[in-house]
Amino acid sequence: MTTTAQTPTTASPGPAGLNWARNLAYAASRFAEPTSIGELQQLVAEAPQVSALGSRHSFTRIADTSGLLVSVARLPGAVTVAPTADGRSGVASVPAGMRYAEVASALDAQGWALGAMASLPHISIAGAIATGTHGSGDAAGSLATAVVGLELVRSDGSVATIRRGDEGFDGAVVSLGALGVVVRVELAVEPSYAMTQVVDLDLPWDAALADLDAVMGSATSVSLFTNWSRSDLIDQVWRKSRVTPEASGAPGPLDRAVRAGAAEHPLRGQPAPNCTDQSGEPGPWFERLPHFRPEFTPSNGDELQSEYFVPREHAVAALSAMRAHGPAIEGLLQVSEVRSIRGDELWLSGAFGGDVIGIHFTWMPDEPAVRAALPGIESVLAPFGARPHWGKVFTMDPAAVAARYPRWESFRALRAEWDARGALRGPLLQHWGV
Repeated sequence: MTTTAQTPTTASPGPAGLNWARNLAYAASRFAEPTSIGELQQLVAEAPQVSALGSRHSFTRIADTSGLLVSVARLPGAVTVAPTADGRSGVASVPAGMRYAEVASALDAQGWALGAMASLPHISIAGAIATGTHGSGDAAGSLATAVVGLELVRSDGSVATIRRGDEGFDGAVVSLGALGVVVRVELAVEPSYAMTQVVDLDLPWDAALADLDAVMGSATSVSLFTNWSRSDLIDQVWRKSRVTPEASGAPGPLDRAVRAGAAEHPLRGQPAPNCTDQSGEPGPWFERLPHFRPEFTPSNGDELQSEYFVPREHAVAALSAMRAHGPAIEGLLQVSEVRSIRGDELWLSGAFGGDVIGIHFTWMPDEPAVRAALPGIESVLAPFGARPHWGKVFTMDPAAVAARYPRWESFRALRAEWDARGALRGPLLQHWGV
């Protein structure tokens, strides 16, 4: 999404260069892209400080380090699937550095599918999982909930595998990269399916908040787009639905919206060639679940992003509070997206302990102004127990963040066990007290 020219970071790029949004230059003194597990093991074991770099889509220094920054994108490997005996599900073994678009295409070619994808298919498997990235849907957990196993190189250079049911697994998935460099991921998959996508415009806020469950449950995946300044209307409702015999029409509240007559971009008025099909015609799951098509760059990077997760029982109150706060961020905000995420038991997941809504903000590329605006939003959402997205910009105090996670101390102990020498504790993880 883009409306303005990018103001790049003033920092001088080091060996690892800049992130996707160009708002930060990685501070690492070295950057490596090993082509074998053995080479990676040696690099990790010898580095005093080390961190894994994914697709560079994080807007914070969560993946940064003063030492070695390593990418697993060039490690060899293919996507393979082991189906259950009845063929109704399976487990896919996936290279950790592969991007979701590549994994989805490979799975579909074998007749398999993921249950959820994020809005951008350009992001890497391991990076998205480690930061709790998600799509939308009342029945869809974050991308990390599909993980059934991880293979990773620990900071001493050893290779370890941890699978669902093992002690510490629920802390090892959304790990912020603090346990090791993930090299392969095992994901739960299901048979391929078809989906449709439509966009409805100008849904009255009053109608939506009167029955938010009906709106968010009206399709497999639902996203609400608003800039909060049109206080009476939600700009767009994106609805992605599985094609099943049981599929039904839209419930009452959406009857108040207007079906879009042409393809829409989340930013009203922007051209939409890089967005996925919105015609309502059935198509492959991986061509409908994301908002953006992988063969296009979804943005020039002219943006910053923030996101906060609020327990579902507080959704209406939190959205009402944001509507009142909207004028304070007008002009700085490009667009805001509201999504639903099923609860899970992953210790550092934004959806730990129960269903949540994600309130996402796409900002103009003005980091000082964004950081000045965030405390106001965080104050508005604080009464509802909001948690920040780990890979996006926030200003919450580390103690306040830790208090939002009941298993925080359990994770700190797990990190100390898996990385006894502290090589994976980059500056941001230290700041958060991980």
